[in-house]
Amino acid sequence: MNILQKIGEYAKEVPDRVAVACGSETLTYRELWDYSDTLAGWLKENAGDEKEPIAVYGHKNPWMLVCFLACVKSGHGYCPIDISVPDARTAMILQALPDGPVLTTEEMQVDAGTKRVLLQDEIRKLAKAKKAEFETEKTVPEDWVSGNDTWYIIFTSGSTGTPKGVQISADCLEHYLDWSVGLGNTPKEKEGAVFLNQAPFSFDLSVMDLYTSLVSGGTLFCLEKSVQSDYKKLMEALEESQTCVWVSTPSFAEVCLSEKAFGEKMLPQLRAFLFCGETLGNRTALKLMERFPKAVVINTYGPTESTVAVTDVTVTRELAETVNPLPVGVAKPGTVIEIRDENGTRLEDGEKGEIIILGDTVSTGYFCQEELTRKAFFMENGIRGYHTGDKGYLQDGMLFYCGRIDLQIKLHGYRIELEDIENNIRRLSGIEHVVVLPNERDGKVKSLTAYVVEEVLPENEREEAARLKRELLAYVPEYMVPKKFAFLEQMPMTNNGKADRKRLKTELEEKAAGAGGRR
Repeated sequence: MNILQKIGEYAKEVPDRVAVACGSETLTYRELWDYSDTLAGWLKENAGDEKEPIAVYGHKNPWMLVCFLACVKSGHGYCPIDISVPDARTAMILQALPDGPVLTTEEMQVDAGTKRVLLQDEIRKLAKAKKAEFETEKTVPEDWVSGNDTWYIIFTSGSTGTPKGVQISADCLEHYLDWSVGLGNTPKEKEGAVFLNQAPFSFDLSVMDLYTSLVSGGTLFCLEKSVQSDYKKLMEALEESQTCVWVSTPSFAEVCLSEKAFGEKMLPQLRAFLFCGETLGNRTALKLMERFPKAVVINTYGPTESTVAVTDVTVTRELAETVNPLPVGVAKPGTVIEIRDENGTRLEDGEKGEIIILGDTVSTGYFCQEELTRKAFFMENGIRGYHTGDKGYLQDGMLFYCGRIDLQIKLHGYRIELEDIENNIRRLSGIEHVVVLPNERDGKVKSLTAYVVEEVLPENEREEAARLKRELLAYVPEYMVPKKFAFLEQMPMTNNGKADRKRLKTELEEKAAGAGGRR
């Protein structure tokens, strides 16, 4: 499908329908289309080289969507950066991007260097200007991002401590949407429906609700960070939302399930739960079916590099009661899933190995990082492929996810490379050595523990842990800060001189089992 063309049709057919609601502010389809059109005209003249990505900084704000569409209408991809991203990390992303403008809907403390920063007031003024003021720069469909051009770039955790930008092309996004509009409900049922937006726009899970909603003529209902962190406000917002299509991580649904009133009476229109980003537990699925008997529960799987998700399965009560852990589904049209060993040999059903994705939604690679791109991506018979680094197996076409092969994990829906956290902890004063490990229960990562060797053992470990957590927030998002810091006199090592992660992991497991381990 042509995404912009589809949104433009709704702007004509249902101009006064609310396209996006964030807090007390809303934008209709006509406003979203017209404002992004006018801003696109300005960008066409002032955003520098054609097709270079533009940073969009902010949070759950309708004007973020105006900026996104204005960028792609003017021929530029965009890079969303949420306010929850630490300033040091934001600076790294801005430095990696070309010298175009930075569109902001929130105050930004980071020095943007030579980049021109457009504040929200200026963006509103430009977008609401009469089109005649930008008549010479008016955009036309020929200007729009299309084909293999980059639609958006999302920066994910990188093992070197530097984030890497995943490029998703217009073709990738359109192939994904051809499939996602039918997940859980038929396209006709989705038309005009309310889609819940839980994830920040810098997290690719948000693409599942944002664009599926817009190409369905739906209303995107955004849950701001301040609302999600206040339980009472969260429940009030959910009841107000009239959500029909729920998109979130399983962890967020689990938080909501702790409220007894969270059920069909609160959300009578809810017809589909779409989950991605982490493991969906059997118990969670069964609880949702009990609370929302008219809604379907859909489990999906896919890394950022394959455009949000590439598999799906409808979780029935029978499946949730008999298969544990739950499968993540069958491959969508246009995608082939294979399981291969370390030599690249394709494995048979039931054999565990690396999950390989080949298909029409695989990313074109990492932005300006050719070496990383060559390591992770490949071409096979004219089709792009991606080494996920995930372990899994196939059974009669159904994919089962078994965790990470390397040190990359999923926590609360976020993909995190443990080496990224370790490299940033090493920036803190007094640190000599550090290893970060996941704490798992029932096959799911619940929290992180950092094993630290300092120049001098702290006298008060609790105070020192609080200091490290506080200072680490300057470099990584809150969800990447380990819950616990354990202080060691010396890091255990393997025979080849590397930190003995297996030994530390055994200690974690023993403590979790109540055996108690030596710190």
